[in-house]
Amino acid sequence: MKKCFALIDMGTNTFHLLITEVDEGGQQHDFVKTKVPVRLGQGGISNGAIAPEAYERAIRTLKDFRRQVDEHEVETVRAMATSMVRNASNGDDFIKDIFKWTDIQVEVIDGDKEAEFIYYGVRSAGVLDEQTSLVMDIGGGSVEFIICNKQEIFWKRSFEIGAQRLMDQFFKQDPIAPENAEAEKVYLREKLQPLTEAVAQYKPKVLVGSSGTFDTLCDIDAQSKGDSSRQQNQPAASVLPIDDFYQIHHDLLRKNHEERLAIPGMLEMRVDMIVLASIAVDFVLEAYNLQEIRVSAYALKEGVLQKVLEDERV
Repeated sequence: MKKCFALIDMGTNTFHLLITEVDEGGQQHDFVKTKVPVRLGQGGISNGAIAPEAYERAIRTLKDFRRQVDEHEVETVRAMATSMVRNASNGDDFIKDIFKWTDIQVEVIDGDKEAEFIYYGVRSAGVLDEQTSLVMDIGGGSVEFIICNKQEIFWKRSFEIGAQRLMDQFFKQDPIAPENAEAEKVYLREKLQPLTEAVAQYKPKVLVGSSGTFDTLCDIDAQSKGDSSRQQNQPAASVLPIDDFYQIHHDLLRKNHEERLAIPGMLEMRVDMIVLASIAVDFVLEAYNLQEIRVSAYALKEGVLQKVLEDERV
Protein backbone atom coordinates (compact mmCIF):
# COMPACT_ATOMS: atom_id res chain seq x y z
CA MET A 1 0.00 0.00 0.00
CA LYS A 2 1.31 3.44 -0.96
CA LYS A 3 1.54 6.24 1.59
CA CYS A 4 1.88 9.97 1.01
CA PHE A 5 4.07 12.08 3.29
CA ALA A 6 4.79 15.81 3.58
CA LEU A 7 8.01 17.04 5.18
CA ILE A 8 8.53 20.71 5.99
CA ASP A 9 11.94 22.09 6.98
CA MET A 10 11.63 25.62 8.38
CA GLY A 11 15.20 26.81 8.09
CA THR A 12 16.51 30.21 9.16
CA ASN A 13 16.99 31.24 5.53
CA THR A 14 14.91 28.81 3.46
CA PHE A 15 11.68 26.85 3.98
CA HIS A 16 11.55 23.49 2.17
CA LEU A 17 8.51 21.37 1.31
CA LEU A 18 8.76 17.75 0.16
CA ILE A 19 5.59 15.83 -0.71
CA THR A 20 6.39 12.26 -1.61
CA GLU A 21 4.71 8.89 -2.05
CA VAL A 22 6.40 5.71 -0.84
CA ASP A 23 5.28 2.24 -1.95
CA GLU A 24 5.56 -1.10 -0.16
CA GLY A 25 9.00 -1.71 -1.66
CA GLY A 26 10.31 1.61 -0.35
CA GLN A 27 10.32 3.25 -3.80
CA GLN A 28 9.84 6.99 -3.52
CA HIS A 29 7.99 9.24 -5.96
CA ASP A 30 8.24 12.98 -5.30
CA PHE A 31 5.19 15.09 -6.20
CA VAL A 32 6.46 18.39 -4.80
CA LYS A 33 9.98 19.49 -3.91
CA THR A 34 10.17 23.21 -3.40
CA LYS A 35 12.17 25.82 -1.51
CA VAL A 36 11.17 29.37 -0.60
CA PRO A 37 13.63 32.06 0.59
CA VAL A 38 11.58 33.09 3.65
CA ARG A 39 14.65 34.62 5.37
CA LEU A 40 13.19 34.04 8.81
CA GLY A 41 16.37 35.36 10.43
CA GLN A 42 16.46 38.61 8.48
CA GLY A 43 16.21 41.69 10.69
CA GLY A 44 15.96 39.71 13.91
CA ILE A 45 18.59 37.00 14.29
CA SER A 46 21.09 39.27 16.05
CA ASN A 47 18.58 40.44 18.67
CA GLY A 48 16.99 37.03 19.21
CA ALA A 49 13.49 37.58 17.80
CA ILE A 50 11.64 36.89 14.55
CA ALA A 51 11.07 40.31 12.92
CA PRO A 52 7.45 41.21 11.91
CA GLU A 53 8.16 41.11 8.15
CA ALA A 54 9.85 37.69 8.44
CA TYR A 55 6.95 36.47 10.62
CA GLU A 56 4.47 37.44 7.87
CA ARG A 57 6.56 35.87 5.09
CA ALA A 58 6.71 32.62 7.05
CA ILE A 59 2.95 32.43 7.72
CA ARG A 60 2.20 33.27 4.07
CA THR A 61 4.59 30.53 2.85
CA LEU A 62 3.18 27.94 5.26
CA LYS A 63 -0.39 28.75 4.15
CA ASP A 64 0.72 27.95 0.60
CA PHE A 65 2.44 24.75 1.81
CA ARG A 66 -0.81 23.77 3.56
CA ARG A 67 -2.74 24.27 0.30
CA GLN A 68 -0.31 21.99 -1.57
CA VAL A 69 -0.46 19.38 1.21
CA ASP A 70 -4.29 19.35 1.02
CA GLU A 71 -4.22 18.99 -2.77
CA HIS A 72 -2.19 15.78 -2.49
CA GLU A 73 -4.26 14.14 0.27
CA VAL A 74 -1.21 13.65 2.46
CA GLU A 75 -1.56 11.20 5.37
CA THR A 76 1.45 12.26 7.48
CA VAL A 77 2.77 15.82 7.84
CA ARG A 78 5.98 16.52 9.74
CA ALA A 79 7.14 20.13 10.12
CA MET A 80 10.47 20.92 11.77
CA ALA A 81 11.71 24.29 13.00
CA THR A 82 15.39 24.78 13.75
CA SER A 83 17.91 27.37 14.96
CA MET A 84 16.00 30.64 14.47
CA VAL A 85 12.78 29.43 16.10
CA ARG A 86 14.43 27.55 18.97
CA ASN A 87 16.39 30.70 19.92
CA ALA A 88 13.74 33.36 19.25
CA SER A 89 12.04 35.10 22.19
CA ASN A 90 8.77 35.02 20.21
CA GLY A 91 9.29 31.44 18.96
CA ASP A 92 6.45 29.97 21.06
CA ASP A 93 3.94 32.56 19.82
CA PHE A 94 5.12 31.91 16.27
CA ILE A 95 4.45 28.15 16.60
CA LYS A 96 0.96 28.86 18.03
CA ASP A 97 0.16 31.28 15.19
CA ILE A 98 1.28 28.75 12.58
CA PHE A 99 -1.12 26.18 14.03
CA LYS A 100 -3.91 28.77 14.22
CA TRP A 101 -3.54 29.86 10.57
CA THR A 102 -2.46 26.62 8.86
CA ASP A 103 -3.33 23.72 11.18
CA ILE A 104 0.32 22.62 10.86
CA GLN A 105 1.80 21.35 14.13
CA VAL A 106 5.46 22.39 14.14
CA GLU A 107 8.11 20.49 16.11
CA VAL A 108 10.98 22.66 17.34
CA ILE A 109 14.00 20.35 17.33
CA ASP A 110 17.24 20.89 19.21
CA GLY A 111 20.62 20.98 17.47
CA ASP A 112 21.48 17.42 18.46
CA LYS A 113 18.30 16.02 16.91
CA GLU A 114 18.81 18.21 13.83
CA ALA A 115 22.30 16.73 13.34
CA GLU A 116 20.89 13.21 13.72
CA PHE A 117 18.19 13.77 11.08
CA ILE A 118 20.77 15.30 8.72
CA TYR A 119 22.87 12.14 9.10
CA TYR A 120 19.91 9.92 8.11
CA GLY A 121 19.26 12.15 5.09
CA VAL A 122 22.89 12.18 3.95
CA ARG A 123 23.18 8.42 4.42
CA SER A 124 20.11 7.85 2.22
CA ALA A 125 21.77 9.89 -0.58
CA GLY A 126 24.51 7.26 -0.86
CA VAL A 127 27.50 9.57 -0.28
CA LEU A 128 28.82 7.75 2.79
CA ASP A 129 30.97 4.62 2.74
CA GLU A 130 33.33 2.80 5.12
CA GLN A 131 35.62 5.85 5.35
CA THR A 132 35.16 8.28 8.22
CA SER A 133 33.58 11.48 6.88
CA LEU A 134 32.85 14.91 8.30
CA VAL A 135 29.33 16.02 7.33
CA MET A 136 28.81 19.80 7.31
CA ASP A 137 25.34 21.33 6.95
CA ILE A 138 25.39 25.13 6.71
CA GLY A 139 22.11 26.73 7.66
CA GLY A 140 21.26 30.38 8.17
CA GLY A 141 21.20 30.06 11.97
CA SER A 142 23.33 27.03 12.78
CA VAL A 143 25.91 24.70 11.27
CA GLU A 144 25.74 20.98 12.03
CA PHE A 145 28.82 18.76 12.00
CA ILE A 146 28.61 14.96 12.12
CA ILE A 147 31.63 12.64 12.13
CA CYS A 148 30.39 9.32 10.78
CA ASN A 149 30.48 6.56 8.22
CA LYS A 150 27.59 4.75 6.54
CA GLN A 151 27.15 2.49 9.57
CA GLU A 152 27.18 4.91 12.50
CA ILE A 153 27.61 8.36 14.00
CA PHE A 154 30.81 8.79 16.02
CA TRP A 155 30.23 12.41 17.06
CA LYS A 156 27.73 15.16 16.28
CA ARG A 157 27.10 18.74 17.30
CA SER A 158 25.24 21.86 16.24
CA PHE A 159 26.92 25.27 16.46
CA GLU A 160 25.03 28.58 16.34
CA ILE A 161 27.32 29.99 13.63
CA GLY A 162 25.01 29.91 10.60
CA ALA A 163 25.52 32.02 7.49
CA GLN A 164 23.00 34.72 8.51
CA ARG A 165 24.76 35.13 11.87
CA LEU A 166 28.17 35.26 10.15
CA MET A 167 26.83 37.77 7.65
CA ASP A 168 25.55 40.10 10.37
CA GLN A 169 28.94 39.94 12.07
CA PHE A 170 31.49 40.00 9.24
CA PHE A 171 29.88 41.21 5.98
CA LYS A 172 30.67 44.89 6.49
CA GLN A 173 31.41 45.77 2.86
CA ASP A 174 30.93 44.19 -0.56
CA PRO A 175 33.15 42.61 -1.84
CA ILE A 176 34.08 41.36 1.63
CA ALA A 177 37.29 42.94 2.97
CA PRO A 178 40.22 40.48 3.40
CA GLU A 179 40.49 41.44 7.08
CA ASN A 180 36.81 40.56 7.65
CA ALA A 181 37.23 37.20 5.90
CA GLU A 182 40.22 36.55 8.16
CA ALA A 183 38.25 37.69 11.23
CA GLU A 184 35.56 35.13 10.37
CA LYS A 185 38.19 32.36 10.32
CA VAL A 186 39.59 33.45 13.69
CA TYR A 187 36.05 33.40 15.09
CA LEU A 188 35.38 29.92 13.64
CA ARG A 189 38.64 28.57 15.07
CA GLU A 190 37.51 29.66 18.52
CA LYS A 191 33.88 28.51 18.22
CA LEU A 192 34.73 25.14 16.65
CA GLN A 193 37.23 24.02 19.30
CA PRO A 194 35.04 21.00 20.28
CA LEU A 195 34.99 19.95 16.60
CA THR A 196 38.78 20.35 16.37
CA GLU A 197 39.17 17.94 19.29
CA ALA A 198 36.73 15.44 17.75
CA VAL A 199 38.51 15.58 14.38
CA ALA A 200 41.83 14.85 16.12
CA GLN A 201 40.21 11.79 17.71
CA TYR A 202 38.29 10.34 14.73
CA LYS A 203 40.42 11.61 11.80
CA PRO A 204 37.83 12.05 9.02
CA LYS A 205 39.22 12.10 5.48
CA VAL A 206 36.26 13.38 3.46
CA LEU A 207 34.08 16.50 3.76
CA VAL A 208 30.43 15.82 2.93
CA GLY A 209 28.40 18.97 2.36
CA SER A 210 24.64 18.75 2.79
CA SER A 211 23.15 22.17 2.44
CA GLY A 212 21.99 24.68 -0.13
CA THR A 213 25.44 26.27 -0.10
CA PHE A 214 27.03 23.07 -1.37
CA ASP A 215 24.24 22.52 -3.92
CA THR A 216 24.87 26.00 -5.32
CA LEU A 217 28.65 25.48 -5.41
CA CYS A 218 28.02 22.29 -7.45
CA ASP A 219 25.60 24.12 -9.76
CA ILE A 220 28.19 26.86 -10.40
CA ASP A 221 30.86 24.22 -11.02
CA ALA A 222 28.63 22.31 -13.47
CA GLN A 223 27.69 25.50 -15.36
CA SER A 224 31.36 26.48 -15.67
CA LYS A 225 31.88 23.15 -17.48
CA GLY A 226 28.92 23.68 -19.81
CA ASP A 227 26.43 21.48 -17.93
CA SER A 228 23.23 23.45 -17.40
CA SER A 229 21.03 20.44 -16.57
CA ARG A 230 22.10 20.01 -12.93
CA GLN A 231 19.78 22.63 -11.42
CA GLN A 232 16.74 20.96 -13.03
CA ASN A 233 17.81 17.39 -12.35
CA GLN A 234 19.84 17.36 -9.16
CA PRO A 235 21.64 14.10 -8.38
CA ALA A 236 21.36 12.76 -4.81
CA ALA A 237 25.16 12.45 -4.59
CA SER A 238 27.86 14.55 -6.28
CA VAL A 239 31.59 15.20 -6.07
CA LEU A 240 32.98 18.75 -5.99
CA PRO A 241 36.68 18.69 -6.93
CA ILE A 242 38.75 20.65 -4.39
CA ASP A 243 40.47 22.75 -7.08
CA ASP A 244 37.09 23.69 -8.53
CA PHE A 245 35.84 24.71 -5.09
CA TYR A 246 38.82 27.01 -4.57
CA GLN A 247 38.39 28.60 -7.98
CA ILE A 248 34.74 29.40 -7.14
CA HIS A 249 35.66 30.47 -3.59
CA HIS A 250 38.24 33.04 -4.74
CA ASP A 251 35.77 34.30 -7.34
CA LEU A 252 33.12 34.83 -4.65
CA LEU A 253 35.56 36.75 -2.44
CA ARG A 254 36.53 39.28 -5.09
CA LYS A 255 33.13 39.93 -6.68
CA ASN A 256 30.37 42.24 -5.46
CA HIS A 257 26.64 41.46 -5.25
CA GLU A 258 25.82 42.17 -8.91
CA GLU A 259 28.89 40.30 -10.18
CA ARG A 260 28.10 37.26 -8.02
CA LEU A 261 24.50 37.30 -9.22
CA ALA A 262 25.78 37.11 -12.81
CA ILE A 263 27.69 33.86 -12.11
CA PRO A 264 25.92 31.04 -14.01
CA GLY A 265 24.35 28.67 -11.46
CA MET A 266 24.05 31.28 -8.69
CA LEU A 267 20.71 31.58 -6.89
CA GLU A 268 19.59 35.07 -5.89
CA MET A 269 18.53 33.83 -2.45
CA ARG A 270 22.14 32.76 -1.71
CA VAL A 271 24.09 35.49 -3.46
CA ASP A 272 25.39 37.20 -0.28
CA MET A 273 25.33 34.47 2.37
CA ILE A 274 27.31 32.12 0.13
CA VAL A 275 30.38 34.34 0.64
CA LEU A 276 30.36 33.73 4.41
CA ALA A 277 29.48 30.05 3.93
CA SER A 278 32.31 29.56 1.44
CA ILE A 279 34.80 31.06 3.92
CA ALA A 280 33.55 28.53 6.50
CA VAL A 281 34.06 25.65 4.02
CA ASP A 282 37.57 26.92 3.26
CA PHE A 283 38.33 27.05 6.99
CA VAL A 284 37.14 23.47 7.57
CA LEU A 285 39.07 22.05 4.59
CA GLU A 286 42.27 23.78 5.67
CA ALA A 287 42.02 23.32 9.45
CA TYR A 288 41.21 19.60 9.23
CA ASN A 289 43.29 18.72 6.15
CA LEU A 290 40.36 17.26 4.18
CA GLN A 291 41.20 16.29 0.61
CA GLU A 292 37.82 15.45 -0.92
CA ILE A 293 34.40 17.11 -1.07
CA ARG A 294 31.24 15.08 -1.66
CA VAL A 295 27.82 16.68 -1.77
CA SER A 296 24.48 15.25 -0.65
CA ALA A 297 21.29 16.76 -2.06
CA TYR A 298 19.52 15.18 0.92
CA ALA A 299 19.57 16.67 4.41
CA LEU A 300 17.08 17.31 7.24
CA LYS A 301 13.71 16.68 5.56
CA GLU A 302 14.91 13.48 3.86
CA GLY A 303 16.33 12.33 7.20
CA VAL A 304 12.98 12.93 8.90
CA LEU A 305 11.33 10.88 6.14
CA GLN A 306 13.76 7.99 6.71
CA LYS A 307 12.92 8.05 10.42
CA VAL A 308 9.16 8.21 9.75
CA LEU A 309 9.42 5.23 7.38
CA GLU A 310 11.42 3.31 9.97
CA ASP A 311 8.84 4.09 12.66
CA GLU A 312 5.83 3.31 10.45
CA ARG A 313 7.47 0.27 8.81
CA VAL A 314 6.12 1.19 5.37
